[in-house]
Amino acid sequence: MSEIHVFANVTAAAGNADKLRDVLTTLVAATKEEPGVISYILHEDIKTPGNFYVFEAYKNQAAVDAHMASPHLAAAFAAAGPLIAGAPSIVPTTVVAGS
Repeated sequence: MSEIHVFANVTAAAGNADKLRDVLTTLVAATKEEPGVISYILHEDIKTPGNFYVFEAYKNQAAVDAHMASPHLAAAFAAAGPLIAGAPSIVPTTVVAGS
């Protein structure tokens, strides 16, 4: 099976960008230690601070499933809940072309 890539977007509620950035940065550090994680990179929109994107790359669906069941992801969701402006967008993809 081919790699699975995920693009996630979450926006901080007004006044919560710094707190959300801290929650997401902690999540990145823990997630990068998971077996099956190829890449897990946090980005912030230059023009819209507090608008975060995460690029995730996993070896396979089993690695995605393990990440989704991880205690550090559950903790991040719980901590981020009151800090976000709306539901996050999470889009799993496969590579079509390029490298």
